[in-house]
Amino acid sequence: MLDAVRNAFRLPDLRRKLLTTLGILIAYRLAAHIPLPGVNREVLDQIFRSADQNILLSLLNFFSGGALAQFSVMAMGVYPYITASIIMQLLQPIVPQLEALTREGDQGRQVLNRYTHYLTIPLAILQAIGQSTLLSRPLGTGTGAVLSNWGFSGDALLPTLTIIISMTAGTMLAMWMGEMLTEQGIGNGVSLIIFAGIVASVPNQIRLLYQQGFIQLLVFSVITVLTVALIVWVQEGQRRIPVQYGKRVRTMRGNRLVMMGGQSTYVPMRVNTAGMIPLIFAQSLLILPNTMASYFILREDWIGRVANFFYTTFSPQAFLYWLAYFLLTVAFTYFYTDVMFRQQNLPDTLQKQGGFIPGIRPGPRTEAFLNNVLSKITLVGALFLGLVAVLPYLAGLIFGGGVGSFNTLIISSTGLLIVVGVVLDTMKQIEAQLMMRNYEGFIR
Repeated sequence: MLDAVRNAFRLPDLRRKLLTTLGILIAYRLAAHIPLPGVNREVLDQIFRSADQNILLSLLNFFSGGALAQFSVMAMGVYPYITASIIMQLLQPIVPQLEALTREGDQGRQVLNRYTHYLTIPLAILQAIGQSTLLSRPLGTGTGAVLSNWGFSGDALLPTLTIIISMTAGTMLAMWMGEMLTEQGIGNGVSLIIFAGIVASVPNQIRLLYQQGFIQLLVFSVITVLTVALIVWVQEGQRRIPVQYGKRVRTMRGNRLVMMGGQSTYVPMRVNTAGMIPLIFAQSLLILPNTMASYFILREDWIGRVANFFYTTFSPQAFLYWLAYFLLTVAFTYFYTDVMFRQQNLPDTLQKQGGFIPGIRPGPRTEAFLNNVLSKITLVGALFLGLVAVLPYLAGLIFGGGVGSFNTLIISSTGLLIVVGVVLDTMKQIEAQLMMRNYEGFIR
């Protein structure tokens, strides 16, 4: 592996991509420590260092890579952009104009990306207001408000607008960095941004577990290692569908026809085609109701009571939150897998190339067969992702820490899946770059 790393840095273009990736990630981590004005640092530190900290804030802080604990310009990370992407993908089958854009190739994708960027701005503003409103009231016993000068009237208006604009600009900057990573670096940019945030939060998670006892740290270290092994095993699992290509007449040599083709190959259908995307989608949607409810939670009328109901129901401390997380993860796994399979248009591609599955007629029969196989193996992948999603809840029940305890793993199961997925994807891309140049890569 060390030889492969050295070979990667010997190639100028690959070295440039690796250094670009590293440089953008470092810039993102530096920006995550730029503080916002008007924040009570003592109260903020007290909230996040408390053993009985707010679970929603812990969740938001985890996926922002500790930026929320600093209440920096990157406090929201790229999650408004992810939420906008979810909404655009859900609207495509409903809105004919959007569905038509998906069939226009690169030009259509560029228009859809532009719409996603436009939608990210209002979503970022709403999430900035929600998170700031949540921190503008006491969140623990004996603690004050992190934002004491928050409001949309009087002297608080200018500081409030400054915080909202800064947080929204931070999200747009993180989104731009992610797209630059995808274009100029190695791997999926948005996933790498989330990956950097998750890895950056590991030291704090180890500290919290160590405060609870060395034995607990050891137990959850073993759980983390076993979870990584299980994730890698499932991520690499696939069913190989045999494909036969018929012989074709190519040329005439004298009085003899020369037959070409006739080779056999296979189509790999992965158990977890969707990767970590369903978990990110489900997490983003579950954060949204809680964030929206935080706008009105201080009201004393019926609106405040409804907001309190949603705030409590969609809190990570509630059983319904984890049930909804499991169901949404399973549903998004099927949805995203179906979207990716339709984009590949595999049955038509096989038929055009003269390929067929032995025993299955080309055309609609092949499509039905592949859909049937895909639905069966996706069930395994969906249930696995659902189990990964609720693993912190199960670990909290078994080992203590309460329902939905978030600090039960060094990296949450969702974070582990993201980290493992990003590492495997990045290694495969580097491997492909090396193999094209006849170098030996990571996998021998």
